[in-house]
Amino acid sequence: MLDLNIVSRVFTAADGSRLEAVKNLQFQLKPHTFTCIVGPSGCGKTSTLRMILGLDTGFEGHINMGAEATVSAVFQEPRLLPWRTVEQNVRLALPKSKTNMLLDDLFEQLGLIPVRSFYPSELSLGLARRAAIARAFALAPELLILDEPFVSLDDYTAERLRKILLDVWQAHPTTALMVTHNIREAAELADTVLVFSERPASVLNTVTIDVPQKLRDDETIDNIVRQVRAAMSVTRTASV
Repeated sequence: MLDLNIVSRVFTAADGSRLEAVKNLQFQLKPHTFTCIVGPSGCGKTSTLRMILGLDTGFEGHINMGAEATVSAVFQEPRLLPWRTVEQNVRLALPKSKTNMLLDDLFEQLGLIPVRSFYPSELSLGLARRAAIARAFALAPELLILDEPFVSLDDYTAERLRKILLDVWQAHPTTALMVTHNIREAAELADTVLVFSERPASVLNTVTIDVPQKLRDDETIDNIVRQVRAAMSVTRTASV
């Protein structure tokens, strides 16, 4: 679904100094898999997502996906238009050929039926995040990008939204790539966890998870968390 090989991404600061954010970053995503990226703060995770989304083209290398692949994204902030209702915000992202498509099933899965006519100012942050997820899935994307979609939520709300996201993803299969700082979140959601190095970012470890998401109990998730932490520890040692 996605073949990424970023040889280098260098930013130039106002004082003329150069900062290499990404170097020799390579990975592939298979169709209908869920991959999480973890790594140190400021290592280039979000920069990688921006390059995949086409928001940053100043890199050396290539990003290959289907020529007509539909890509949608869920960002850290819901980014809902305040003067439009939940349903209007979701429909705004649809192409003209789908502007009248039924959203009842998707809204039901996300618990948005009671608030579909609400405005963003009337929503809790958790409900606003659900609306952003609905907008992304309504496009039926081949690739779904998620940049820390549950950041700043309390533990209970984040846990609930992870379960909802997993249910919706399994009901509407797509290839998902998500950045998170929450290792347990990655252990609950991902088929594969990519461990990024310190800046400049590269993939130094990959953790493959064989247990299906729906069959992961607390003990299994704890074991996955330990595997990911061990992979990150090796990364830090290797980076010194």
